[in-house]
Amino acid sequence: MSGIFVPYAKPKLTLEERVTMSAEAALEDQQHVSALDVLMRMGLLPPSAVDMWRKGRFPFLEERIQGSPEKVGRSLEIFRQWAESRGLQPVEARYVRTTREGDQELQFTDVRYPGLEQAFRSHYVSPKLSERRKQSVEKKITKSPERVVFFPKRDAVCSECGVELDLLSMEGGQPLCMACAGLGGLEFLPSGDTALTRRATKYSEKRAVVVEFSRSRKRYERQGILVTEAAIRQAEEECADDAPERALQRERAAVARQKEDVVFVEEMGAKIHVLFPRCPQDEVREIARHTALRGSGRVGRSEAGRKLDSKAATLAVIAAVRHRHTKYDELLAKGADRVDARAAVQARIEEILDRWGML
Repeated sequence: MSGIFVPYAKPKLTLEERVTMSAEAALEDQQHVSALDVLMRMGLLPPSAVDMWRKGRFPFLEERIQGSPEKVGRSLEIFRQWAESRGLQPVEARYVRTTREGDQELQFTDVRYPGLEQAFRSHYVSPKLSERRKQSVEKKITKSPERVVFFPKRDAVCSECGVELDLLSMEGGQPLCMACAGLGGLEFLPSGDTALTRRATKYSEKRAVVVEFSRSRKRYERQGILVTEAAIRQAEEECADDAPERALQRERAAVARQKEDVVFVEEMGAKIHVLFPRCPQDEVREIARHTALRGSGRVGRSEAGRKLDSKAATLAVIAAVRHRHTKYDELLAKGADRVDARAAVQARIEEILDRWGML
């Protein structure tokens, strides 16, 4: 029993094992894999750093890689050898970002990892993909990220013309108005209508995503897009023409999702019963329904949960026991630290899982 709660008791993996496991997982998830995928999954490169680099916040990605040149170089060599042994097909990605002057090539290294620029740019694609799917993947991995503009949270002025900013674009660490950023004349289309947004994006040669920082969620959230007025008009006309057909499609999709959810809850319940054969059936049903709720962000809706992974199902049961059969929530309500509260109820959780016959 205690092994569940002590994940760090596992033997330390070798570098070869870490690289291989990271590469295999990325390939399974997306049918292509790159050095960046491997380094991020190994914990050597924060995904947020890659995102900021692609937006031009700093010139070289090597500044944020957390590893010695020797370790990173060895990891990339292991990755290359693994890809060749699997018969994966190499694709060179073009990493660019869109600026007012046009596409700007992004650089991975300067002096810290000399000679590894090409290794960072190499993606490997599964040979099992159809030619059409392969072309789609290649287009995706070489596509430049969308331009992003922000609703400012405080008063700000353009660093070039001095005008007060309702929206701002950041370049070189300096705020720019839409005109100075090369986005003048675009119209704001709020989020909410997926079909309208998709079509307006398609028809606007120049565009940008508009985001705003949420203090409560501590992240930037999409608010809409900037596109040309002509693109909005064309998109609105198309949406009006096929509105009844899209409404019917939404109804059919909702019915299909409901059926999928019913099947998924049943499969999750069956998985929980296998892992905890003496867990009462009403508990099994409630845990499966709760953790499999669409849009909840719970472990059952994670990738591992959807694959009915045993660890994910076990974590779902542990979470349910913690909230339903211990004083955990009561401790939190009284101001206890989350870590301390978990430690305080761990023995009770283990007792219940033992009674339910955990395998």
